[in-house]
Amino acid sequence: MPKHTKTNSRPKTLYHVKNWSAYDQALVKRGSITFWLSDDLEETWHYTGDKQRGAQFDYSEQAIVMMQTVKNVFHLPNRATEGFMHSIFAMLKISLSVPDHTTLSRRGKDLKVILPKKANGHLDVVMDSSGLKIYGEGEWKVRSRGKSKRRTWRKLHVGVDPQSGEIQAAALTANSVSDGQMVETLLAQIKQPIDRFAGDGSYDKRTVYDSLNQHAPEATIMIPPRKNARIWQHGNTKAERLRRDENLRAIRKSGRKAWKQSSGYHIRSLAETTIFRLKTIFGDRLSARLMQTQVTQAMIRCAALNRMSHLGMPDSYKVA
Repeated sequence: MPKHTKTNSRPKTLYHVKNWSAYDQALVKRGSITFWLSDDLEETWHYTGDKQRGAQFDYSEQAIVMMQTVKNVFHLPNRATEGFMHSIFAMLKISLSVPDHTTLSRRGKDLKVILPKKANGHLDVVMDSSGLKIYGEGEWKVRSRGKSKRRTWRKLHVGVDPQSGEIQAAALTANSVSDGQMVETLLAQIKQPIDRFAGDGSYDKRTVYDSLNQHAPEATIMIPPRKNARIWQHGNTKAERLRRDENLRAIRKSGRKAWKQSSGYHIRSLAETTIFRLKTIFGDRLSARLMQTQVTQAMIRCAALNRMSHLGMPDSYKVA
């Protein structure tokens, strides 16, 4: 008898890119090594700051950030990054020394990475998180021989502007840290006023709303309460109604699907799209061994993804 195959009743939505020519050039430019080298490289390469205790820094933070960016964009280990930069400097006839792989690793522990941002004015912010693998074996060994004791992952939390695709805030934590616990930390990285905030049901917590009330008191909050959610503050009290409870009342009245459509909750999926882009370009695994350098590696990738977004993003439309 023929096997029954499960069919998807909803066909996949197709999109066409309107600005394909410009976007194509942006994709090409991502691979240009000169794009990842700053114009003032020779003036800012060496350290000129205050004296350090013990051994002095030879290279500036900008030089280490640049090396770490090249390492992650071109998927190189530390030693290969050192050799790669030696060859680039030789071809460009730049007479600068290059940090060795041990310096690159050591300085990566406490490197300050600033996310490049171009979005101005009021923002929409969508938050989400995803796991990045470390240590353990690949999927095939896990399937055939079981889970390794050392197999674990880190959790990358991001706040994304859905209009520009920029990562506005990012943090890397252990996998035990919940999404709601990181909202305060991520909001502290966003200085611009927030018009709308969206997140999935894992953000339906009082601490999240407390943080939003402090950082974005006027923002429209689009967090779907859990299916077994109850009203936190009933309407017969004199206190002002909670925005979360208003969402729950709207869902009870018109249904969850209708609330998502009317509120604009669909923008939340754009955070998943950003994480998908991040993993597609840089992979879903961190190569660093220490937590401090893993944080640096994750932030370097987020910063590089923002720079790629600045080159050009697709302007797509749904095919009827």
